[in-house]
Amino acid sequence: MGQLLEFANNHPLLSAGIVAMSLAIIFYEIRLKGQALLQVTTAQAVTLINQGARVVDVREQGAFEAAHILDAINLPADSLAKSPDKTQLKKKKPVLLVCDTGMISSRCVNGLRQAGFETVFSLQGGLDGWRRDNLPVVSG
Repeated sequence: MGQLLEFANNHPLLSAGIVAMSLAIIFYEIRLKGQALLQVTTAQAVTLINQGARVVDVREQGAFEAAHILDAINLPADSLAKSPDKTQLKKKKPVLLVCDTGMISSRCVNGLRQAGFETVFSLQGGLDGWRRDNLPVVSG
């Protein structure tokens, strides 16, 4: 222990860098754990849908028409962020947000939760993950 304190005293910048990197890793891991609580796998998504969750595709209209999950509605992320209360979503009903990769929908989850929606989740991997698991999509 004495050698560790001596090293820290002799190399303050290196010691501060080690502490800063350690804190950065800790905060990164905490953030990942927090995101995991807001994302669901495709299997969990199917269960949510079967229990009556509303599927909301947050991609643009063209991408939505090319392919989307059955019975999904299209509410682009920018319009959803501007006025979440003016949508046809109910605050107490589960909502599953979907985008191409899961990145945009993850950001939208936080906005909807702050607006009072209680059970909002993002599909992990987005529509790409949905397709990777060979789950059905529709077009039009």
